[in-house]
Amino acid sequence: MPKMKTHRSAAKRYSVTANGKIKRLRAGKGHLLAHKSTARKNRLTGLVDVFKGNIDLILKELPYIKYSR
Repeated sequence: MPKMKTHRSAAKRYSVTANGKIKRLRAGKGHLLAHKSTARKNRLTGLVDVFKGNIDLILKELPYIKYSR
């Protein structure tokens, strides 16, 4: 059998914590920042957990990820 390939853009977007949770960055912090308030930009900073409805899709893209439910 051939090896499964990792979806490289997904590998760059998601990270796994030590407890096995999948984290992602928030959207909206890449550009057009001049008109956004400082409080809004601060809220968009940091990592958040991935929505549980999307985890199965992410696990298909990242077949070798160590994820615990």
